Amino acid sequence: MSIVECRGVEKTYRQGQVAVHALQGVDLAVEPGEFLALAGPSGSGKTTLLNLIGGLDGADGGDIAVDGNDVRAMSPADLAKLRLRRVGFVFQSYNLIPVLSAEENAEFVMMLQGVPAAERRRRAREILDEVGLQGLYDRRPAELSGGQQQRVAVARAIVADPAIVLADEPTANLDSETGHALLDTMEEMNRSKGVTFIFSTHDQMVMDHARRLVILKDGRVAHEERRDG
Repeated sequence: MSIVECRGVEKTYRQGQVAVHALQGVDLAVEPGEFLALAGPSGSGKTTLLNLIGGLDGADGGDIAVDGNDVRAMSPADLAKLRLRRVGFVFQSYNLIPVLSAEENAEFVMMLQGVPAAERRRRAREILDEVGLQGLYDRRPAELSGGQQQRVAVARAIVADPAIVLADEPTANLDSETGHALLDTMEEMNRSKGVTFIFSTHDQMVMDHARRLVILKDGRVAHEERRDG
């Protein structure tokens, strides 16, 4: 069974008197364990689709199922529970909490889940080590480079064992070397832990790493391809 199923998804925004059709009848099925990139030019609808899958915004038409849940039929409280338990997010702007250390940021979702403090600390340090942040547990975001902050964001997304990670332009603020290293880390987590990754991107480097590429144009799926690996 698909872990994400989108059928005929529509989304329209209003800009003054103008209707902007961000998504127009999008169909997309994502299988568990995929490493998939949504690509296309600015305004193609890729970030909008990612936000609808994550329940951060609501569709105007069509059906969206995530991990067997009908997203459009869920209450805000149930959507919040779904995101807390089953969906991890990596945002372009990191979205770390400035007053918390790297370790505390990594622990944050687990804290909301009610994981005991000792277990949170053990898992947070383990995942920070996996993303190459050994010895930086006590650093606050302002004391970390952009690449290090993004690694904390990835650690926070992964450590609570989500079924899906949604990553919006995760390499946009990173240099090429750091971006490659981060993608290698996420790919290893995908292979070793079976986590499904869905990226929105216009970065060729992300597209090259993806094992399935879906191109959006003007709010529609224009092309897709699968790669071996």
